[in-house]
Amino acid sequence: MIMNKNNFSRRDFLKKSSLSGLTIIAVSQNDIFESERAPAVISTWSSGLKANPVAWKILEIGGRSLDAVESGVMIIEADPNDMSVGYGGLPDRDGVVTLDASIMDEHGNCGAVAFLQHIKHPISVARRVMEKTPHVMLVGEGALQFALGEGFKKENLLTEKARQAWQKWLKDNSYKPQMRPQHDTIGMLALDKNFNLSGACTTSGLGFKMHGRVGDSPIIGAGLFVDNDIGAATATGNGEEMIRCAGSAMIVEQIRNGKNPQEACELIIKRLYDKRKSKLDGKQVCFIALDKSGRYGAFSLRKGFEFCWSPSPTEHQLISSGYLLEKSK
Repeated sequence: MIMNKNNFSRRDFLKKSSLSGLTIIAVSQNDIFESERAPAVISTWSSGLKANPVAWKILEIGGRSLDAVESGVMIIEADPNDMSVGYGGLPDRDGVVTLDASIMDEHGNCGAVAFLQHIKHPISVARRVMEKTPHVMLVGEGALQFALGEGFKKENLLTEKARQAWQKWLKDNSYKPQMRPQHDTIGMLALDKNFNLSGACTTSGLGFKMHGRVGDSPIIGAGLFVDNDIGAATATGNGEEMIRCAGSAMIVEQIRNGKNPQEACELIIKRLYDKRKSKLDGKQVCFIALDKSGRYGAFSLRKGFEFCWSPSPTEHQLISSGYLLEKSK
C-alpha cells in the first residue's frame, strides 16, 4: 500500500509544536518544511532527542557542524541502554561487539572505521582517520591499533543486558541475524551558522550478524554522504540494501539535479523498491537529508521510521516519516 500525499505547511506545523522542548507528530510522505535557516540538526530515530541538544550546544555558540555531529552521536555511543550503537550494542553471533562508523565534513574529507572492537566511540576514531591519516577507512585489528595509538581506551563493550539477549537468541532464534525493530543506527546531519554541512553515522550493526559483517554505516556514499555545495544524507535500516543502491550519495545527486530533500529521499526509496521488491520482504530502509539552505526530508520503505528535527536549541521534534509500504511484506 502506498500512502497518500498531504500538503502541510511549516506554519501549521509550528502551531501544533512546543517551542520549548519535545514535540511528537506524525507527518505524511510529502510534508516538506522549507526552513531556509541555519543552524539546524536532523538525526535518525528517537535517540536524536538526546543527541540533537548536545549538537546544538556547539552550534549555538557558532561552532562547526563537524564538531556538532561528532559530539551528538557520542552521547548515544556511550549509552549502555541503547543496544544498537557503541557501548551496550548487541554482539555478533560469536558474542563479540563490533562497531562501524563514518564522518564527513564540509570540505569533502571523510573517515571511517569498520569491524572495530573494544572502543566506545568509533565516531571519534573515524574522525582521527580522516584528520591524521592519508586513508578513508581502517578496519578490524588495524583500526583498533590505530585507536589505541591515538590514546583511546580499550574497554569491554558487552553489557550484561546485551549478553543475556545474545544468549536468548542462541537458544531461540535459529542463528539468524536480528534487526532492532525501531532503531539500528544513529545518523546525524548538521548545518552550522556558516551554512556548512557535516554528517556522522555510527552503529553496532545487525544484532547477531555473522562475525566480520560490515553494513553501510562506514561506507561513504551508502550510509553517509555530504557535498557542501548541495546537501547531505544518511541512512538507517538494512545496510546491505543501502550499499546496493549507494543510497546517500544518490539522494545528494538528486538534490543537485533540482529535487528538494524530501523528493530526493522518496525517489531513491521508490527506485530501490522497483529494482529489489522481490528481495525486500521484512526489510526496512530509511533516509534523512538536509540541503545547503536548511530544507530537510525523510522517507522510509515501511511504516515505523522516526527522526528528530531540531531547527533551534529548544525545538526537538520527533517526527514519524512518510513511507512507501504499509505492511511488512
